[in-house]
Amino acid sequence: MTKRVQEILSWYGSDNPGTRANLARVLNAGTLGGTGRLVILPVDQGFEHGPARSFAPNPAGYNPLYHFELAIETGCSAYAAPLGFLEAGAAEFAGEIPLILKLNNHDLLNEEEDPISAVTAAVRDALRLGCAAIGFTIYPGSTHRNRMYEQIAEIGAEAKAVGLAVVIWSYPRGSGLSRAGETALDVVAYAAQIAAQLGAHIIKVKLPTEHLELDAAKRVYETSRIPLATLADRVRHVVQSAFDGRRIVIFSGGAREDDAAVFEQARAIRDGGGFGSIIGRNSFQRPRAEAVRFLAQVMGIYAGSDAES
Repeated sequence: MTKRVQEILSWYGSDNPGTRANLARVLNAGTLGGTGRLVILPVDQGFEHGPARSFAPNPAGYNPLYHFELAIETGCSAYAAPLGFLEAGAAEFAGEIPLILKLNNHDLLNEEEDPISAVTAAVRDALRLGCAAIGFTIYPGSTHRNRMYEQIAEIGAEAKAVGLAVVIWSYPRGSGLSRAGETALDVVAYAAQIAAQLGAHIIKVKLPTEHLELDAAKRVYETSRIPLATLADRVRHVVQSAFDGRRIVIFSGGAREDDAAVFEQARAIRDGGGFGSIIGRNSFQRPRAEAVRFLAQVMGIYAGSDAES
């Protein structure tokens, strides 16, 4: 085990050996294994956005086995998905890549101003499928946020008790925030702090913009002169907000974007001290050969071997 992985595991001293071992499984897997950096393939979009919006750009993605194969071939650190997709391939690909079972999901058939995800699987399912971790989404800013915090506090404790790691998708959203506020620097940093306080080992947030949403926070950012001009500055602040970098913070890839933009974002995450990316649509919506090249480039950036072009 590398010194970097040992250092990261030391931040989780209250956890039992099983949980730390499963966290080490993720940190030691794939192309970036041992570096302390992660690139995770998440495929919860079929549930979250609908099948055509998710998979029609690359119809191979309708097949759940395709995503196991893509994650393994490209050397991803882990593969995260809801119950159905993992059940479809967990036996066939057992032991080939760490799995993260997404325990709650939200559909868009009746989109609410204040969302709350349904709990769609249990910790016992993650154990049955050989997962290294469970995943859970919270929506800070929603009027239902306290219920979600209570759910993950209970489910997270159950997961840790049986040796699983906990990944929290912390996505500010709801009537308490403007659309710009969902990715405002102060709000994203707050979301990372909330996830850390809820006991997450790995925190997934969106990339923050320069916008500041909350008036009280804005005054502090201005008087304290918190740097926010560059994306690397903003990433650094979000990581700082997760226990001064003592929690693993990874950043969402979001909707399909131009390659150059994604690569520039990865460089900023790397340079700002972020731990990596969780990239779904930007990966599986491409033809397979193109996706392999794309993810190799992203991983090269995190490994430090990429030369900007």
